[in-house]
Amino acid sequence: MTKKIAILFICMANYCRSPTAEGVFRSRAAAAGLEPFLLIDSAATSNYRIGSAPDPRSSEHAARRGIDLSGQRARQVTPADFENFDHIYAMDRHNLAMLESACPPRFHHKLGLLMDFATRSDADVVPDPYGGDIDGFELVLDYIEDASDGLIASLRERIARD
Repeated sequence: MTKKIAILFICMANYCRSPTAEGVFRSRAAAAGLEPFLLIDSAATSNYRIGSAPDPRSSEHAARRGIDLSGQRARQVTPADFENFDHIYAMDRHNLAMLESACPPRFHHKLGLLMDFATRSDADVVPDPYGGDIDGFELVLDYIEDASDGLIASLRERIARD
């Protein structure tokens, strides 16, 4: 495989969920031996926190599971992302709808929900933990780990074919 598979995770502010998804997925891909075949990033649909580090609560809970989010900084999705990324996964339906309205129709096939890859949970979205209690950050990690494992299984098949 010569070209890396580029994957972008999206939430509203690139502050809680999408940085967590980037960190969890990167960690799980590395453990599976797939990281050399992947380009992994995250972004926001809004411009609320551009340049900010992830929510300290997200970083703290991720660190408890051995995942480092400290090098990440929030950025907003750009028109070039629709062309440059092979897969763009939103954390919820609202952000997916925002992506669909901004994305040129020829790239709509790249858009989806991360939780479509979950195998242990029947949740269809990753809930936003920002305004909730501390348990929400653990739930986000549980859901993202589940969906990341499913996505890695899907990508492993594609990488093996290529």
